[in-house]
Amino acid sequence: MEKIKIIHNKKMETLDIWFDDPEKEFICEEVGDGIILKKDKNGKVIGIEVLYFSKNDIPLEFSNISNEANEEVYWVGRI
Repeated sequence: MEKIKIIHNKKMETLDIWFDDPEKEFICEEVGDGIILKKDKNGKVIGIEVLYFSKNDIPLEFSNISNEANEEVYWVGRI
């Protein structure tokens, strides 16, 4: 995956940041209050989930590329 994928789910108030294909997710590990690491089957971190996240927490403005009602998807640069 050449891009970082950021998904803000307004209904669930979560922010997912993917460094690799989300379909490779195998296990999750909560590492702090509302911070979850998403790992592949080899234990490599491929994403981060932030719980209790609202749009007011986004410090920058990104272009929304999703048509989902409760989800906003953003692509941000190359890794």
